[in-house]
Amino acid sequence: MKNSALIGLKETDCKNISEKLNILLANYSVFYQNTRGSHWNIKGEQFFTLHPKFEELYNSLVLKIDEIAERILTLGATPGHNYSDYLQVSTIKESKEVSDGNKSVEIILESFKVVIDLQRELLDITDAAGDEGTNSQMSDYITEQEKEVWMYNSYLGK
Repeated sequence: MKNSALIGLKETDCKNISEKLNILLANYSVFYQNTRGSHWNIKGEQFFTLHPKFEELYNSLVLKIDEIAERILTLGATPGHNYSDYLQVSTIKESKEVSDGNKSVEIILESFKVVIDLQRELLDITDAAGDEGTNSQMSDYITEQEKEVWMYNSYLGK
């Protein structure tokens, strides 16, 4: 946690935030791979609608994965990178159902719920620690993802 003093945060806060960010990173990584699987394997009438939408989503997710890992490094910790580790801590589980469009969208919505909840927890932790960098990042993600949830729900007619 050598960076903590340089960025004006307490070492213990950086450690706690980094641990939570690593859990978020694991969830994003599984979310990403599930979305890739849906993109590759989608079948049926919804193909031309969902195939590019899933690609748009996984491109967004991979950027967030990188940003989260870089934030962990900024806080002086090491981001996890092994899928075996991700699967142990991720609330999002690997998806086996990737060819049915509506089921894939439901899995995406469940995944958004998980990451949004984790990000809200991080908002509380980072606010108390005075960590504006992580707080702002999480706030921006939530704003974007709430709109995505609305759109995917609308697609399902909900």
